[in-house]
Amino acid sequence: MEPIDPFDETLEQNIRPRNWPTPTPTDRYNLVVIGAGAAGLVTAVGAAGLGAKVALIERNSLGGDCLNSGCVPSKALIKSSRVASGVQGARQFGVKISGQPTVNFPTAMRRMRRLRSEISSNDAAERFRNLGIDVFFGQGQFLNSETIEVAGQRLQFAKAVIATGARAAAPPIPGLDSVPYLTNETLFSLGQLPTRMGVIGAGPIGCEMAQTFARFGSRVFLVESMHGILPREDPDAARCVRDSLARDGVTLLCCGKELKVSRAGEAIRLQVNSHGSSYDETVDTLLVAVGRAPNVEGLGLDAVDVVFDAKGVQVNDRLRTTNPRIFAAGDICSPYQFTHAADFMARIVIQNALFLGRARASALTIPWCTYTSPELAHVGLSATTAEQQNIAVDTFTQALGEVDRAVLDGEKDGFCRIHVRKGTDRIVGATLVASNAGDMISEITVAMQHGIGLKKLASTIHPYPTQAEVIRKVGDQYNRTRLTPRIKRLMANWFSWTR
Repeated sequence: MEPIDPFDETLEQNIRPRNWPTPTPTDRYNLVVIGAGAAGLVTAVGAAGLGAKVALIERNSLGGDCLNSGCVPSKALIKSSRVASGVQGARQFGVKISGQPTVNFPTAMRRMRRLRSEISSNDAAERFRNLGIDVFFGQGQFLNSETIEVAGQRLQFAKAVIATGARAAAPPIPGLDSVPYLTNETLFSLGQLPTRMGVIGAGPIGCEMAQTFARFGSRVFLVESMHGILPREDPDAARCVRDSLARDGVTLLCCGKELKVSRAGEAIRLQVNSHGSSYDETVDTLLVAVGRAPNVEGLGLDAVDVVFDAKGVQVNDRLRTTNPRIFAAGDICSPYQFTHAADFMARIVIQNALFLGRARASALTIPWCTYTSPELAHVGLSATTAEQQNIAVDTFTQALGEVDRAVLDGEKDGFCRIHVRKGTDRIVGATLVASNAGDMISEITVAMQHGIGLKKLASTIHPYPTQAEVIRKVGDQYNRTRLTPRIKRLMANWFSWTR
């Protein structure tokens, strides 16, 4: 890292201090954790808090992707872009705006760096040392099933955890290696707003950043090889987000075939076929937002019989690797590459590695959210995955356009869709599209985690007016299905008798 202002200097001092003294290892650690991203940090802090002797090893900087190049910087920029969009649309709310609002991109980036540096105190090396954790910087390598070498020291351990995460990996696109391009790991070092920007990959990162930079004022081309955007999400939900991106000026080139990348002087040329038409565009900056590779290199996994492949380290449902003394957590072994998933996987590792626990990763109910405007949040099964697993479901959908608060906020584009096991009110999955869907999905997640059915959600009182009332309305839909023709006849007879 090359500090460019006091905020980055503070960040560096927290997460990779210069002249950090290498600790003197103890005779034997209860737990050695390799990797100091979300999974590694939660594992180390949780174990140390319980009294275990813990060593934490990090090759680069503490905090991992989330702090340095993921959740934290991206959400700071997304907030700035939402404010910019809100100002530009203020007239519809009766707010008088003089002139055309503009974005000072360097100021937005400076705000991001300031906030990131403030948050980095939570991941500071000094903090972990004060918690009794020995922090080692360097490449950790297994020598055998009880020894790890790092920074010239040999650490003896009873149990070890691999939490080295994953990194951006570019797909095999013709010409890509001949041009400069950004990934999420380098995007947040931009100093100036690109006039024209290409984004390859319409997954969560691609969509979030395409919309963000379009709202800042860039001309954005979003290229996706599959149809539409967010191909793993509910098609109706993805369509809502796609329409919003289009309103913000993002040009979507989906079903992109035969994509070629090349230099065009100081610019970058993108040639792609989309829906039968050929496009030839030049951009100033290219973001590759597709592809991940697990960080398994240099760990010496072969020496300890830990099986791994292109997707990462193989673990069982208890998060134990093929070596019974070594566990793994986070992006290195999970299909759910989210900070919150890594957090709860780390809690499972603590139970199972230190206390002979039987906690299972499959028991986790993991929601996720794409932080576009509107946000798209999901938990559990979709209609497609339910069908693939031969699970019959009943589906109930409530449009936000019929929720008073959404109408008042001018945010009618969205819906709540809940799937229940057929013939019951047991919730097996849900999708929410709303301005704050990431917050709202938690109510459904709690219900799924604790076996609360859709019937009870219908009887839960929500403050009026809130957008979360859409969830109760879905429950009302379920209750109306219980009013069968037979029950209607019985009620008619009752009312006739009591008249």
